[in-house]
Amino acid sequence: MLGSSDDVAVALQTIPAGHTQADPQLTTRTEIPAGHKVAVKAIAPGQPVRKFNQIIGFATQPIAIGDHVHTHNLVATNFERDYSIGTEAHPTEILSPDEAATFRGIVRPDGRIATRNYVGILTTVNCSATVARRIAAHFTPEVLRAYPNVDGVVAITHGTGCGMAEHGEPADLLRRVFAGYATHPNFAAVLLLGLGCETNQIDSLVALTGATNRLRTSTIQDEGGTASTIRSGIATVYEMLEQANRVTRTPVSASNLIVGLQCGGSDAYSGISANPALGVAMDILVRNGGTAILSETPEIYGAEHILTRRSASAAVAQSLIDRIHWWEEYTARHGGSIENNPQPGNKTGGLTTIFEKSLGAISKGGTTNLNGVFLYAEPIREKGLVFMDSPGFDPVSATGQVASGANILCFTTGRGSVFGCKPTPSLKLASNTALFNRMTDDMDINCGTILDGEQTIQEAGEKIFAEILAIASGKPTRSELLGFGEEEFQPWLQSATL
Repeated sequence: MLGSSDDVAVALQTIPAGHTQADPQLTTRTEIPAGHKVAVKAIAPGQPVRKFNQIIGFATQPIAIGDHVHTHNLVATNFERDYSIGTEAHPTEILSPDEAATFRGIVRPDGRIATRNYVGILTTVNCSATVARRIAAHFTPEVLRAYPNVDGVVAITHGTGCGMAEHGEPADLLRRVFAGYATHPNFAAVLLLGLGCETNQIDSLVALTGATNRLRTSTIQDEGGTASTIRSGIATVYEMLEQANRVTRTPVSASNLIVGLQCGGSDAYSGISANPALGVAMDILVRNGGTAILSETPEIYGAEHILTRRSASAAVAQSLIDRIHWWEEYTARHGGSIENNPQPGNKTGGLTTIFEKSLGAISKGGTTNLNGVFLYAEPIREKGLVFMDSPGFDPVSATGQVASGANILCFTTGRGSVFGCKPTPSLKLASNTALFNRMTDDMDINCGTILDGEQTIQEAGEKIFAEILAIASGKPTRSELLGFGEEEFQPWLQSATL
């Protein structure tokens, strides 16, 4: 059991039918798969079912003690949440600069801090994607040995940029993403590459980012076609590499860290091991003056009242509530439902309703006040715990977080993930030991030690924070070693992605 008022407990391993135990006292009436719920109280049809001391759904039939509780007898039915704005807000003691943790970061000329040092090739439109990849492909590991301080040359491509309205929210979203990537401190320099006639014009993007010597532009039509553009692009990148290689890492405060929080391929263990442990790490980060970005609005649905109660102001709380209402209207407008979560893999792992999934997902943000709510890919202007609106689809959400300024990403998973997100390193946290052992090459930290009784949540959180500092200092993540992070760039296409 996870809460004093809970109606269910979670099976740490598969429990056979007829198993009797004393705490909580029950005899299983059917087999309970690992990660799934077993009733510890009798529940009448229509009555709420609680886990984490919160409502996760309503019984659709009589549930007896020892019953398996899942999709066959539990449903997500909307109900009124008590937002109690600010009632649980509390001050967080921020460590002094002398006390704060440090990492070895790269100080850019404008004072911003980088955790990686890439040269980027950003495409304004799908039509320039192949040319961008051909330019990047020239810079093999052998070529890059001459530039030991550069992490790589990255082609950031996507499938849109034309055939779209020049003005309006979809165009604004795309341009915010590009402005955020073009100015991201983890890029030492950026080549902005277009076809020439696209809707997403280079000039408009340069106007958003500001003309700087770290940003160069090129259009295929003006350069004389594919071959000419590839030749000139390679020459430009060589010039950028010379400049990018002239960096050194130096000790800087952990207050410069902006950590994007993601969870994907979640299971029931995510909410009781990896996510709360990551929440501890974020509490430590906030005390050190850093910033944690919680996102994936459809995956906090039904648990948003926990954040409104900790909101630093009524305006912050109302901004979050407004985003929830926007998503309710948005999904209805497109013939969907915000309750289409959890996904099949989540359900196999024991999650039943979006309310249950959200309660686990929200715990990775920790326990400090919510200090700000931002639109997708909007620059983060507050310290501490903040929220950035995004879909629950991880590549889209993470792309927005990077555009907002995230220089580290922490990604929890219970079923397994192979995600990366250049130019920002992505640290993956396994919720259970079986997953960690099965996908060792993809996982950075095993939080299954909590379930195994080897670590407390606090100890695991401290380990995560130490690993964040190491990765921010240049230690490669598993996804970086495997080469992930370019294909995962996915700006939000509204009406197509939930």
